[in-house]
Amino acid sequence: MSGDPFEGRKTFTVESANAALPLVRAIVSDLAQLSREVVERRDRLSLLLAGRERGSQDLYGEELTQIEEELEKDSRRLQEYVEELRQLGVEPKNGPEGLVDFPAVMDGRPVYLCWKLGEPEVLHWHDLDAGFRGRQPLTAGTAAEGPGVEDSFGP
Repeated sequence: MSGDPFEGRKTFTVESANAALPLVRAIVSDLAQLSREVVERRDRLSLLLAGRERGSQDLYGEELTQIEEELEKDSRRLQEYVEELRQLGVEPKNGPEGLVDFPAVMDGRPVYLCWKLGEPEVLHWHDLDAGFRGRQPLTAGTAAEGPGVEDSFGP
């Protein structure tokens, strides 16, 4: 085992990440919107079900069951969006906020190029364990824009 966390996986340059953004943006936009809706509906459903005994006398039992089934269907759709992003080589990090990472190599070490819905292009990066709070701007002097970032494709 080489210890390369991206072994066999696609890595991106800033240019290739930005080239993928139109498709990624469309998927992430749908993912973020549906994620927020699902979270909101689950919260409302939890409030409706709190302390409620469901039985044959429950006037709203059928409606609540239908809402639960719709939530399950939407949850499956969310998983499909996540899988679409993963197939592109992108790692979804936060659905409701539309946050994704693009695996990359900078100065010979694995990093993530970081993009959030609403940003015009990939403008940040962070170390693998730093997460969103560790984001740093890509600048003209950042190796991620130069020869330090490699494009590689797995088998």
